[in-house]
Amino acid sequence: MHYDQSWMGYGWVGGLQAGLIATVAGALLFALFRWRTRSAWSHGAQMAWAYVLGIVLAASGDLADLFYFNYARLQSVQLLRVKLAEVHDPDGLGTRVLCELLGVAVGIGLAWLASEWMARRR
Repeated sequence: MHYDQSWMGYGWVGGLQAGLIATVAGALLFALFRWRTRSAWSHGAQMAWAYVLGIVLAASGDLADLFYFNYARLQSVQLLRVKLAEVHDPDGLGTRVLCELLGVAVGIGLAWLASEWMARRR
C-alpha cells in the first residue's frame, strides 16, 4: 500500500528512510506474532509470517510500481508521464524497494534477538 512519501528524501536518503519504516514494521509484526503464537508456532513460522506481512505493509506499493514499470505495456509517452508523476522519486525506486526488503528482515532479526535476550534473562 502506498503511504505518503512526499516528505522523504531522494536516492539513498529516501531508501534509508523507507528502510527504517520497514524495520519498525517488521519488528512490531514479529513481536505481535511472538506474543500471540508463543507456544503454538516455531520461531521460523513467526519470522516468515512477520516478513510476509511486513513486505505487504511496507513495500507493496513500491514493489507494484517497480513491477509495473518493468512489465506493463505503456502505449504512449503521455501515459508514461502520468504514471511517473504519481511516483515519488522514480529514479530511486529500486533503491527504496531494496532498503524496504532488507529493513523488514533487519527489524525481525532485532526483535527476535530482543525476545531471546528477554527470555534468557527471566
